[in-house]
Amino acid sequence: MKFTKESLRLYAVTDRQWLKNKSLPEAVEEAIKGGVTFVQLREKNTDYEGMKKIAIEVKAVTDRYNIPFVINDNVMLCKEIDADGVHVGADDMSVSEARKILGNDKIIGGTARTLERAIQAYNEGADYLGIGAVFTTTTKEGTTHMTKDLANKINSAVPIPTVAIGGINSENVSSLKGYGVSGIAVVSAIFAQENITDACIKLKNLSESTFS
Repeated sequence: MKFTKESLRLYAVTDRQWLKNKSLPEAVEEAIKGGVTFVQLREKNTDYEGMKKIAIEVKAVTDRYNIPFVINDNVMLCKEIDADGVHVGADDMSVSEARKILGNDKIIGGTARTLERAIQAYNEGADYLGIGAVFTTTTKEGTTHMTKDLANKINSAVPIPTVAIGGINSENVSSLKGYGVSGIAVVSAIFAQENITDACIKLKNLSESTFS
C-alpha cells in the first residue's frame, strides 16, 4: 500500500449509524467499488474490543483492494491490528506522540482548524492534514468554518497534502475549487446513501474535476 496525495481524493470516514440494512464492511466495499481512495474508521460509543472486531473486518476489505486504512484517534488499536495508520484530532494524542509509538512506516494524519495547528502538526511529523469544517456539519459539534483564504494559507505553509472535511456532499463539492486541497473527506454523503457505490462514483468524478 503506497500513500500519495492522490490517496486523499475521496476519503471515507465511517459512521455505522447511517447505514441502511448492511454491515460496515459491506458498505466500505461498496464505497471502494465506487472510487473511495482512503478509509478512516471512526465509530463512536464503541468499546475497545468492539472497535477491534470492526477494525479487523474493515481492514480485510481495504487490504483486498489495497486502500489505505487508518483508525481515528486509537493509536494502540492501530498498532495491535497493524492498520496503515491513525488520524489524530486536535484534542487527542499529539502527532509527535503517535509517531513515537507507531514509527515512521505508518500514516499519521492530523486535524487542523487553524494555521498554527497545521504548522505544529506538520512539524510533529504528520503525513497529511484534514482541514475544516468547510461547511456546516452534523457529525461534529463546535467546529469553526474553514475559509478559502485560510485553506490557502495552510497549503502555502506546509508541504504535505490536505483534505477538506465537514459537511461535504455532491451539491457543494464544486464550491471548494481553489482551496488547494487534494480531496474531500465524507461521512453521510457516502454512508447514508441508498446506493453507496453510485454516490461514490458521483463524488469521485466531482472531486477529480474540482481538484485536478
